[in-house]
Amino acid sequence: MNTRRHLLLAAVAAAISFSAYAKDPKEIVIGTSSGPYADQIKLGIKPILEKQGYKIKLVEFNDYIQPNYALAEGSLDANVFQHIIYLTKFSTDHKLALSELVKIPTAPIAIYSKKHKSLNEVKDGTTVALPNDPTNQARALVLLDQLGWIKLREKTDPIKASERDIAANIKKIKLLPLEAAQLPRSLQDADYAFINGNYALASGLKLKDALLTEKISPAYANLVAIRTADKDKQFARDIAAAYRSREFLAVTDKYFPDYAKTDDQLALEKAK
Repeated sequence: MNTRRHLLLAAVAAAISFSAYAKDPKEIVIGTSSGPYADQIKLGIKPILEKQGYKIKLVEFNDYIQPNYALAEGSLDANVFQHIIYLTKFSTDHKLALSELVKIPTAPIAIYSKKHKSLNEVKDGTTVALPNDPTNQARALVLLDQLGWIKLREKTDPIKASERDIAANIKKIKLLPLEAAQLPRSLQDADYAFINGNYALASGLKLKDALLTEKISPAYANLVAIRTADKDKQFARDIAAAYRSREFLAVTDKYFPDYAKTDDQLALEKAK
């Protein structure tokens, strides 16, 4: 009896496992960070894809690590939170076969403060919070160099700049590297904070309230990532088409007016 019971339980477990992983081919599971990129999907992309018969499931993350692992292992079909520099480095470091699918409208990284109304109020000992992940920290350091608060070593690669590349701390600022999601909270203690646009908006900050905003280069425009093996599949082509559509451009104009638009969207505007 014990053997029969064991076999029966094993069969039930296998059936449950099979049903859990048997995925509707018209279901697309997308991972993203909480905030504006999730809102872009909810307001613009999800309705477009649902008209085509897809079921869209959104999974929100509060870090920049798990979404790529979840995508690589198959829990997600796509994710939306990162730029190509981060995707390339993460995929290379962790040996994940992930690729860019399409660029999306992007909220820029910027400097915010709840203690100061101007960047001119910087003084010796001023505390500056910034992202601790290498690619976004490099963006912050380049802006600090442009402000004249620090001086980076000559011939520093702006994409790879780190604290080791600081040749002179001109304003004697104290750098506070933090996880990107924690940066909005740092405004309670730090004098200034570099905050990624998605986390700034998710915390209630407004892009127009930033004291300095980065002019986004193509390297830092956010994107939809997918598994490399899925790049030519129909669902991937349909996601890309949705982001490139005039319908989504209208959503961007209405709900995300301060975002850096994609080249596809700018081309649509010129063609009007």
